[in-house]
Amino acid sequence: MTETKTTIAMPGGLPGEFVENTRAGRSLTGEAATLLLRSPMVWVALAVLLMLVVMAVAPSLFTSLDPRQCQLLNARKPPSYGHWFGFDIQGCDVFARTIYGARASLVVALLATIGSTFIGGAVGLLAGFYGGVTDSVVSRITDVVLGLPTLLGAIVILATLGSGDGSSIIRLALVLSVLGWATESRLMRASVLQTKQAEYVRAARIAGAGDLWIAVRHILPNSVTPLLVMATLSLGGYVGAEATLSYLGLGLQAPIISWGTAISDAQPYLASAPHMLLFPSLLLTVTVLTLVLFGEAVRRAFDPRSR
Repeated sequence: MTETKTTIAMPGGLPGEFVENTRAGRSLTGEAATLLLRSPMVWVALAVLLMLVVMAVAPSLFTSLDPRQCQLLNARKPPSYGHWFGFDIQGCDVFARTIYGARASLVVALLATIGSTFIGGAVGLLAGFYGGVTDSVVSRITDVVLGLPTLLGAIVILATLGSGDGSSIIRLALVLSVLGWATESRLMRASVLQTKQAEYVRAARIAGAGDLWIAVRHILPNSVTPLLVMATLSLGGYVGAEATLSYLGLGLQAPIISWGTAISDAQPYLASAPHMLLFPSLLLTVTVLTLVLFGEAVRRAFDPRSR
């Protein structure tokens, strides 16, 4: 382990020293990856996430039943051999619909995370890099978006837009992205403000590099880590948001199969057919919990104060 000392100006003009311990050839990302790989909880979360991804990509590997092949004679029948989760109100196999429902729920969460991360990252980079009036205007807009609860805003917008169709996955992801970028913008702005004071950024300016080159080549790669960590934390929240909005009848609509729509259809029959609600809710809970735990592990790994 090597030890380097750097002199900095402390508040009030007093000189101070801080000691930065670094391992030769080891970056913050490398140390974070090592911590993640040493955590049993991370491996459990990765195994569950891998299963969910395979379930979404290739649901036929988990069930040979058609989730849209229904017989009213089987309506609300309890679990039995070959039909492990029973049947829903239309006589559809709940297990098959739960497996196939993973795709829509995860796709919405992934698209919303990508959208909010991209919007928040771009806005935060713009505000932090240029500062001044640009920063003030962007900060006020961000404050307004932060003051609007995401779910409440999504309910208002989706209710105004009316019922969706097969394109409602994109529509729902877009609405969540537009309402969910403010936190990412704050994180990116703070990271950019810190990064643009680095010596290599000043050297690039002295060398005559333009704003676009400096922002893309130097500031963005060294400021994006907090944004990516936030993205892992956001995934679980967007899965829950999709389920909530679909449960209220404002999110995904038939013929799309999702956990939220399954829970919405099962709620009136909780007393007579609890299996209709139990299994989609259980898988939804496991998914959200796994994503949140994995995101928290990533956050702790990249936060030196938590080590």
